[in-house]
Amino acid sequence: MAAWKPRLWWGAVTGFHNPDVEKIPKLDRVSLFLFAARSVILVVSAQAAIIAGLLAAGAGRFEWLNFIAVLVGFVDAHMISNLSNDYFGYTRGHDTPDSPRMRYTVHPLASGALDSRTLVTGLSLLAVIGLAITGYFILEHGWLAAAFAVAGVTLLLLYDAAPTPLKSIGLGEFAVLLVWGPLMIGGGYAMITGQLSTNAVLASLPYGLGVMSILIGKHIDQMEFDSSKGIRTLPVLIGEYAARVLAIAAIVAIYLIVAALIFFGRLTPFASAIVLAIPRAARAIKIANRPRPPAPPDGYVGWPLWYHRAALGHSRALGWAYIGGLAAGALWAI
Repeated sequence: MAAWKPRLWWGAVTGFHNPDVEKIPKLDRVSLFLFAARSVILVVSAQAAIIAGLLAAGAGRFEWLNFIAVLVGFVDAHMISNLSNDYFGYTRGHDTPDSPRMRYTVHPLASGALDSRTLVTGLSLLAVIGLAITGYFILEHGWLAAAFAVAGVTLLLLYDAAPTPLKSIGLGEFAVLLVWGPLMIGGGYAMITGQLSTNAVLASLPYGLGVMSILIGKHIDQMEFDSSKGIRTLPVLIGEYAARVLAIAAIVAIYLIVAALIFFGRLTPFASAIVLAIPRAARAIKIANRPRPPAPPDGYVGWPLWYHRAALGHSRALGWAYIGGLAAGALWAI
């Protein structure tokens, strides 16, 4: 195993670079794990935690320790979800050499980077961290924390570990909206403050829609393969055109909901900072409005992900712009 290479860590977290299988021995342990855990997408969970924290700060109920626990817990749970998704996809024969999953980043098992025992060990360690954080919040908030923990674990298991996973019956996309919206942001707010908040749940919807659009894009990109494996994602069920329309509608709804929340006083006018993400939104909509090209443009990284990459670029920009607006609103309230 190679010596530590922080440059690769940054690439695994921020980009779409996919090291060739032949180069895996040259990766250090940290970068190998980050690629295998699909760390490029973990930013959506970190942003959800920050949004929950800023909503708590705006309400004057921010607690640093609780916020850090929420942040670590969200990223930890997302890693578990990614790795377990790969585990079940591999053991069920879905992640084959010709699958899209094998082409856009390191698969922990199918690539030979990790064996089943190592993967299960890693998942167990992540589970211990998650259980410790859950135990802390149950001691802090009692039934409220237990209810959110049960809901989160249930959705995680139902998404890919159940005999009939949610993603294979067209419900995975809506589960993602629920998880990265009300469950993470609304639940994160509750864990930081000890109280439920209607405002936090409503404010979570635009971000949840952004993450939902990412998954819709990904499932459009691989719908032919999914259909051949009997994985009936939402795009497989409703068709490519309808799925692309749904992705566009989700992006447009983000901005309409934020405008409505500002108008009715649920968010401060600072939340209008999301307009900074409109250029990325326009690009994602333009791409979703057309069929995918038959081959990637020269120099394109991440193929066969096409709609997914555009949606992820928009969601990232949206998240940081939303965070900036909520931070300004929190500072104004303080």
